[in-house]
Amino acid sequence: MTGAVLAQLMAQGSREGIDIATLRAIAEEAGELGATRALTRLGLADERAPRDLAELRELLAAWRDAKKSAWRAVFQWLVRLVLALLLAGIAMRLGFEEWLK
Repeated sequence: MTGAVLAQLMAQGSREGIDIATLRAIAEEAGELGATRALTRLGLADERAPRDLAELRELLAAWRDAKKSAWRAVFQWLVRLVLALLLAGIAMRLGFEEWLK
């Protein structure tokens, strides 16, 4: 899309006055032209783009799952450490220091 339709609509609007239908058409054409330019600049305007985006989404989902699992593991280890220290403290209070050595 080169913007020729947008230029025509703008010329028509300036010649005849702009009605709501022409304004909507201008906005729609400008939006499509802007979206096409943005996708082209990002390298997503070819036939491989849908597959590339699907792969990126899969990678992002895998990263999120890995991050969630890592945080869960860190939390579980911290809980275990706190519980072990608590048990060691209780054992020392009850006079079982020899068992801790």
